[in-house]
Amino acid sequence: MITSSNRQIEVRPGDRVATDLVTRFVRGKIIRGEIGRGERLPPERELVREIGVSRTTVRAGLQLLAAKGVLVIRHGAGTFVADGPPVLDSEPLRFLAALHGFSRAEMFEARRTLEVGVAGMAAERATGDDLAAIADEVTDMFASLHDPQTFLIHDIRFHRKVAAASGNPILGSLVEMVSAVFYEKRKRTANRARDLRPAGEIHRQIYQAIRDHDRARAQALMFEHLLVAEREQESEGPEVHPGDEEDRREETRQYE
Repeated sequence: MITSSNRQIEVRPGDRVATDLVTRFVRGKIIRGEIGRGERLPPERELVREIGVSRTTVRAGLQLLAAKGVLVIRHGAGTFVADGPPVLDSEPLRFLAALHGFSRAEMFEARRTLEVGVAGMAAERATGDDLAAIADEVTDMFASLHDPQTFLIHDIRFHRKVAAASGNPILGSLVEMVSAVFYEKRKRTANRARDLRPAGEIHRQIYQAIRDHDRARAQALMFEHLLVAEREQESEGPEVHPGDEEDRREETRQYE
């Protein structure tokens, strides 16, 4: 099922090949330079004629690309190629994580390798708008200290804003991709977190180092933060996978 902000379009298995035609057609136009960032796609009726699929299939394909960050659908105005930083599709990495069972230690090792350097670059390159965006996430983290799931969302956004402030769209995209996979794993244990205030505080310190253009301190704090976060999450115990809690409740009912 393809989901948008205000409705859902059902895509049956038999329709997926046709939907793939739409996504490959649009991606091809972008790759060939026929349509660039921020530009409007042809109207749906024209895409129907060019691709040779139904209007419903065209919409499903466009919704899928919008969900992946490739397109932006503006109701009443049309569909446009995204004009923001590039977004890599995290699905291949999600698949590898499911197939190979990435460990928590491996995820944090990858994050430290990637994000420590990114924090240093952000300290050198962050603009006023970048700093405002990072500061907003810190504020929202402190406002959600008693709501671990909301805190986690702002935590992930903080790291993405720091990556965007690095000024390197490739690194920014990599952090986006890795953080999407990390979020899926982290949200299963986030409610077991005890005290979120220290985590909020070190994020504030990272922000301050970036604001002060102190590369060495920003990197050191990011490294420390990710080491501490790994230890904290280890103390939360194993991941809870979808259905595990219901399975445990069912086992309990059988013995009642």
